[in-house]
Amino acid sequence: MAGEIVVPSLGESVSEATIAKWFKKVGDAVAADEPIVELETDKVTMEVNAPAAGMLKEIKAKDGTTVEVGAILGLIEVGAAGAKSAPAAAPKAEALAAPAPAPASSASAPQSGPAARKLLDEAGLSASSISGTGKDGRVTKGDVLEAASAPKSAAAAPVAARGEERVKMSKLRQVIAKRLKDSQNTAAILTTFNEIDMGNVIAMRNEYKDLFEKKHGVKLGFMGFFVKAACAALKEIPAINATIEGDEIVYKNYCDVGVAVGTDQGLVVPVVRNADQMSIMEIEAEIARLAKKAREGTLSMGDMTGGTFTVSNGGVYGSLMGTPIINPPQSGILGMHKTEERPVAIKGQVVIRPMMYVALSYDHRIVDGKESVTFLVRVKEAIEDPRRLLLGL
Repeated sequence: MAGEIVVPSLGESVSEATIAKWFKKVGDAVAADEPIVELETDKVTMEVNAPAAGMLKEIKAKDGTTVEVGAILGLIEVGAAGAKSAPAAAPKAEALAAPAPAPASSASAPQSGPAARKLLDEAGLSASSISGTGKDGRVTKGDVLEAASAPKSAAAAPVAARGEERVKMSKLRQVIAKRLKDSQNTAAILTTFNEIDMGNVIAMRNEYKDLFEKKHGVKLGFMGFFVKAACAALKEIPAINATIEGDEIVYKNYCDVGVAVGTDQGLVVPVVRNADQMSIMEIEAEIARLAKKAREGTLSMGDMTGGTFTVSNGGVYGSLMGTPIINPPQSGILGMHKTEERPVAIKGQVVIRPMMYVALSYDHRIVDGKESVTFLVRVKEAIEDPRRLLLGL
């Protein structure tokens, strides 16, 4: 009896996926519920498990193939004994054997002594390019020194290897590219900037980070402060937390904040639900949970959909300033950047302070310049005096 390996439901509004890789080959033994093939959608990567134990009889969709929900990926001969898959990292026996020496002939490359070989390596020369003067044509140390000091003609100069490699874009990367371009083509994106003195929040973090982690089991970062500050600002400036649907503006009375996370497959934006109702500790714990799932490639469709606003921290990669692109259909995204000590004027005195540039990209169709500037000022006020966040001010 053959068991069918079928593309499962991929979540709301997702109808197709790409075969990322098969973990088994035809003839291999499989266990029930063992991951057998990996699928990649425009949002997440997911594994499909074997429906029954047996042998992989047939693969109907190869790596790189686009398949729809319900499509048959392969067949399992239920109950049949198959070959055990060799560990991926196990070296082949023949790879461990020393290569057999090449038969000697009159055309063989000249031999060289240990000292000459060392000089050859240092000079980037090969023995075959030098006429040896030693016994039986052996290349001597003197031959190498003479060849290395000889002027080289342009024609004899080695040419660097050139080449190209074509790699098909992953489904996730294709959709990222399309959505970012659609965002630029649809929204009237404008970016406004401000700078924040990070001194007080850094001092608070340094004072309480060990106690915070000991009590709550999560590290105290800066993202929790910024998400909390953004939620407070969104309550005051609701247009930035709104979307356009047809000829209507839909204002959201909740804050589901997307947090951009970089992975090997590309940028993903899992969502912290009801962030406006959370404490800084709860926000940090949820961000840590989602970031871990993102790195492991186990984010679900529910983790990725429905955000009303996004916070992106390019500063972790060293970015000093940038203009983030809106994640449609959202109307705003807050970009954090690298904290850097800079001279600033405070009460008539020049002092060195840890400063961060922040950027708000927004959809100018529904967000006015005054609103965008006010939003960043509110974020700035909250971060520069983090007690305001704790007191709800």
